[in-house]
Amino acid sequence: MMNESFLDRMVSQLRSTCKYYTGYPKDLGPSRIIPFTSERQFVQLLHEGRPVVVAFTIKCTYTHHLDKVLEEAAATFYPHIKFVRVECPKYPGFCLTRQRNEYPFVEVFYNPEQAASQGKSVDPNITKYSVKVLPFNYDQSVYGFREYFKKHGFKYSETN
Repeated sequence: MMNESFLDRMVSQLRSTCKYYTGYPKDLGPSRIIPFTSERQFVQLLHEGRPVVVAFTIKCTYTHHLDKVLEEAAATFYPHIKFVRVECPKYPGFCLTRQRNEYPFVEVFYNPEQAASQGKSVDPNITKYSVKVLPFNYDQSVYGFREYFKKHGFKYSETN
């Protein structure tokens, strides 16, 4: 005990009394990020009525950082907000419809509403939906997502 420095004693005291562990890596449990597999699966996810944060990614160094942020945010806001990762090289058609050329980028999809059919419907099995899409231009962190959700009035926890 006499050999311990002041810093060692202070860190030991903090660890024994602090309510939260803020170090990395955090144990987030199983991944809450939903991998994009098809537009049909994506539409079904939107029908659940919760906001969906979509990360459009390619393989690059920044994507590695974004993946860590998304994992933590998905675990933090589960089940109120869903997170989806689209690997654009695998699904170029879906990514190109977003008309963006800087990757990775994040958008938030929400509020699917059944659109009124205009004119003759080609196929009675086809349903049109209107979905609002907002660009995510906040800090890419759990804090940034929380502030974004607050500003746009999204329910992201039981208490808000």
